[in-house]
Amino acid sequence: MATSLVRISKRSITSAVSSNLIRRYFAAEAVAVATTETPKPKSQVTPSPDRVKWDYRGQRQIIPLGQWLPKVAVDAYVAPNVVLAGQVTVWDGSSVWNGAVLRGDLNKITVGFCSNVQERCVVHAAWSSPTGLPAQTLIDRYVTVGAYSLLRSCTIEPECIIGQHSILMEGSLVETRSILEAGSVLPPGRRIPSGELWGGNPARFIRTLTNEETLEIPKLAVAINHLSGDYFSEFLPYSTIYLEVEKFKKSLGISV
Repeated sequence: MATSLVRISKRSITSAVSSNLIRRYFAAEAVAVATTETPKPKSQVTPSPDRVKWDYRGQRQIIPLGQWLPKVAVDAYVAPNVVLAGQVTVWDGSSVWNGAVLRGDLNKITVGFCSNVQERCVVHAAWSSPTGLPAQTLIDRYVTVGAYSLLRSCTIEPECIIGQHSILMEGSLVETRSILEAGSVLPPGRRIPSGELWGGNPARFIRTLTNEETLEIPKLAVAINHLSGDYFSEFLPYSTIYLEVEKFKKSLGISV
């Protein structure tokens, strides 16, 4: 019995010593390989100088929805941070100012000749109007829509002024040569007759406009149109003459 125990202990000691030797051998081999092998060179990609640098954080201005693509006239001014989506038409001489959103995803939106939609306005259109009137949003010619206004499925006839922070609900109608005061709310289906001044929440009749006041309405739209021309020349489309101007300035050592 004692001899068998001695044999077992010798075998265990021999196996432990051999396993330690094997571990040391492989560790030494790994160190030798690591020190002798040359590291692989890292591949460096050199971008082409003609590569376009895209800024994916930028805001898209024109958003087509299905078959509908917003249409902007050649001489219309649309600020760079305006969003036009879907069935939107901006006619000649009109202007859409900074931060405005025109959502033509459900129905048509039209900005007529020499009209202006000022800063931070939201123009939308519903599928249908509860009053039976056209559900599209129509802003006719020589119309001034004040900043921060909300228009939804309404009709504004030629030569009108919509004061800033106003809300025009579904099916509302503003007839020609009328003025809606700032901060007013026009309920659904409400109609402002021609040549009248309305205001309040909800909007009510205040008085009839004088002949001089009605003549000033299109003059305001024309003045804003002339002002938009200065901005339009500053934000020209890509591949226009301003690129040649910048090259010419750089050739003369003028900082751009």
